[in-house]
Amino acid sequence: MASRRSLLLCLEWTGCVILGAICLLVLSAAQACNKTNQAAPEMVLTIIDQSWLDKPSQALLSEELKQFTQENGVRVQVLPAPEVALEQLDTLRNLLESGAKVPDVYGIDVIWPGILADNLVDLKAYVPEQEIAAQFPELIRNNTVNGRLVALPYDLGEGLLFYRVDLLHTYGYTMAPKTWDELEKMAKRIQAGERTKGNKDFWGYVWEGAPSEALTCNALEWQVSEGGGTILDENGRITVNNPRSIAAWERAARWVGSISPPGVTAYTEGDAFNIWQAGKAAFMRNWPNAYVAARDENSPTRDQFDVAPLPAGKAGSAATLGGQGYGVSRYSLHPREATMLVRFLTSRKEQARRCRRSSHPPIIPELYKDPEILARNSYFSTILLAYRQGAAVRPSTVAGKKYPDVSRAYFEAVHAVLSHKKLAPQAAADLQQELAQIFDKKAVTTKANVFQGPAVALRR
Repeated sequence: MASRRSLLLCLEWTGCVILGAICLLVLSAAQACNKTNQAAPEMVLTIIDQSWLDKPSQALLSEELKQFTQENGVRVQVLPAPEVALEQLDTLRNLLESGAKVPDVYGIDVIWPGILADNLVDLKAYVPEQEIAAQFPELIRNNTVNGRLVALPYDLGEGLLFYRVDLLHTYGYTMAPKTWDELEKMAKRIQAGERTKGNKDFWGYVWEGAPSEALTCNALEWQVSEGGGTILDENGRITVNNPRSIAAWERAARWVGSISPPGVTAYTEGDAFNIWQAGKAAFMRNWPNAYVAARDENSPTRDQFDVAPLPAGKAGSAATLGGQGYGVSRYSLHPREATMLVRFLTSRKEQARRCRRSSHPPIIPELYKDPEILARNSYFSTILLAYRQGAAVRPSTVAGKKYPDVSRAYFEAVHAVLSHKKLAPQAAADLQQELAQIFDKKAVTTKANVFQGPAVALRR
């Protein structure tokens, strides 16, 4: 307990330091704005964005912001967010809940709209309906809280299956596995064959099993593909304790130490990617940004892999939606201009221009049919296929500000099963009760305690 308290105090202290640094940046930006306004009628907007943390994203966003300034005469200053997602969210919440006038625009992860909605502008008042309708409806729905559109999506993320084309051909396979059963069989055979050749630390399948949001994404894909629902349904009903979810967790637990490393229960996205890049795995679950990195000209796997939709269970395939969007602060002194920036970054024109310079999936379905864009990013066809086969949406909007607690309870329960600390039925029952306590209500069960009704957005 003492070490846990020390860790919490350390995290709190770190958060305070980071928030203090952000506040200094905010104050400096505000002072710069005042000086600029005194000297000339130039307007300066500020944006805080977690994508500013890596150099490729910095270069891409800088180019876009320069283009916005050229077209609209409004300069934009970027405030970098903390590196850790939890600290990012805490920083944004503190700024918004304090009524800070700066920044004007916030980069928002796909699971944050329900948490930050109260302090964000309803973009429906500024954005034409046709612009909203042009984007993926599930993303728009995810960013809509109590009828208010609090952010516009900027990019599309979803879970994908990476596979080594060369190894599949070596062992007589012509395509990626279509089901989890096929994945298990193929992974076992390739793993055994490679180890026989002397590659003793080769594994069949790597994924993200650390107790974190990444595990929530993986486990959600397993259970939705088996028909187990998405933890909470669209009405907030707790549905996670059902035989199909339990079966999905039990299947994944069998992978640990067999086709997946024993240490996979501590893997983040970066850990899984490093194993993959080192040529030590046949299959990997990861996001589109891993595809971009693996296709880099210096990547050792550049010409050896491809991606496919995640394998299907009894209810089909499911890919957890990720990505980020942009919202406007209710306290911005320039809400009209801030919304202009958001509209610019998410517009069809700018999305198309970005696709010709990078491999980040756009949020406008029409662009997935553009021959020029597809010629540069052939994997966009797989992105669209995976999306249409089944997009699993985390219950962040319906859970609202309680979503971090919901996700933590969920990934800790699943992690207990993966690490063999609990049997899946007991973990699911305990999770059901814990979620009921979080929402201060009785757990709802059906006669057979089986999830009934869709809690996942499916496009056929």
